[in-house]
Amino acid sequence: MTNHTNAAPDPSTAPAPLMSMHTALVLLAAAFIGLVAGALTFLGGGPVAAAVLAGLTGAGASVSVLHKLIG
Repeated sequence: MTNHTNAAPDPSTAPAPLMSMHTALVLLAAAFIGLVAGALTFLGGGPVAAAVLAGLTGAGASVSVLHKLIG
């Protein structure tokens, strides 16, 4: 005979999430802002390296602002 239990897992023993919803939203919005900044730089005639730098700078600078605005 096999013993099958259909008990739901105990929520108190569930592992904590990797990141909070607030952190995920801030990082997603920052990535979008960086993507737009990089794309506009590239489409404006800038070289690829300048577009990548503009995108990374835009994403990095927007994280702290978004953290304060969304928080």
